[in-house]
Amino acid sequence: MGKRALVIVLDSVGCGGAPDAAAYGDEGADTLRHLYDGIPALRLPNLESLGLSALLGRPFTGKIRMDSRAFRLTELSAGKDTTNGHWELMGCMTAVPFLTCLAFPDDFIAKLAVVGGTGFIGNKPASGTAILDELGEKHMRTGKPILYTSADSVLQLAAHEETFGLERLWELCRTARGILDERGMRVGRVIARPFVGDADTGFRRTPNRHDYSLTPGETALDRLERRGVNVIGVGKISDIFAGKGVSESYPTKGNRAGMERIDELWSAPSSDDRFIFANLVDFDSLYGHRRDPDGYARCLMEFDVWLGGLLGNIEPDDLVMITADHGNDPYHKGTDHTREQVPCLRISGGSFDPLEMRVFSDVARVVESFFA
Repeated sequence: MGKRALVIVLDSVGCGGAPDAAAYGDEGADTLRHLYDGIPALRLPNLESLGLSALLGRPFTGKIRMDSRAFRLTELSAGKDTTNGHWELMGCMTAVPFLTCLAFPDDFIAKLAVVGGTGFIGNKPASGTAILDELGEKHMRTGKPILYTSADSVLQLAAHEETFGLERLWELCRTARGILDERGMRVGRVIARPFVGDADTGFRRTPNRHDYSLTPGETALDRLERRGVNVIGVGKISDIFAGKGVSESYPTKGNRAGMERIDELWSAPSSDDRFIFANLVDFDSLYGHRRDPDGYARCLMEFDVWLGGLLGNIEPDDLVMITADHGNDPYHKGTDHTREQVPCLRISGGSFDPLEMRVFSDVARVVESFFA
C-alpha cells in the first residue's frame, strides 16, 4: 500500500481572530464562535475530540484523540476569497488583490456580448438568491443572462438551465474567462449559476454550477504530481486550480456527495501514493452567504456525524487535516465572506510529527513533508 493523505476544506468555517479583519470590514467576525453562542444545540463531538474546543476556548469533557493536534491558521494573501484561500493552503500566495468592482466596464460587456452572442442584464453586486428574485422574470422574458458580482473577485452569470441551456451557459462562462485573461483583468473566478423555476413558483439555483478560475502559479499540487503522487480533487478543487496539478477530479453536488466520494477514495486499495484534496461547499454556498445560522449549524453537525466514521478508518501512517479557506459568519453584516483565521485539525500517526502550523501555507508544507 502506498501512503495516503487527506485534506478536507470546510468551505467558510472560520474561527475569527484575523489580525487584519478590520481592514476588510470584518472586525468581530467569528463564524464558529457565533454559531456556538447562537445555536445552543450545536454539538460537534468528533471535531471537538480533535481539539476544536480547546482551540476555541470552550469546555470539552470528552476524550481528546492522542494523535491529533489543533492549530489556528492565519491567511497572508490579499483577499478573503475561495481562490486566495485554497491557493495559499497549497503554498501559492496572492500578493496583489484580485480585481473587484461595482460593475464591469462597458467595453468588456460589449466584447462579451459580441463573442457570446447575447446581451446581459444586471452588472452589479448582488446576493445570488436576491438577484434571481429581482431579475429572474426579466431573464425569462428577454433571454439575457444575469451578470453580477460581489465583494469577492467574481463574475457570475445566471441563466435558466432549461430555457437558456446549461451547456450554453458553461460555454458563455468559458468565453468570459478567456476575454478577462486576454485583457489582463485578474478576476478570481467566473461562475456559472444555473437556475430553474418560474415567476409563479419562484426561482432556485441548481447544483450544476461551474467555476472557471485564474490559473495559479506553482503549487504543492504540481510538485506532488511531479513526484508521482496521485493528486485527487473532490468537489470544486479542480475548478479552483484550473485543473493544474490535479491528476483525477470528482466534482460533486454538495456535501453529502462529497463525503460519500471521500469514503470511496479513502477506502480504495492502491499501491500508489495518493493525496485526496476535498472541498465541502454547502457551509458557504447554502448557509453562510444566505446568513442562515440554523442551517449552518445543521450542516456542521451532519459533517461531524460522518466524520465519526472516517476517524475509525485512519491508520497510524496516514495523514488527515481538516481546515477551511476563509470565514462566512452568518451573524455578520452583509452576505459576503469574512476575513478570519481558520482551524486546522491534524491527525498524524507514527513518527511523523511536523512543526507547529501558523499560516495557511503550512498545510502545503506538512503535506509535502509527509510524501518526502
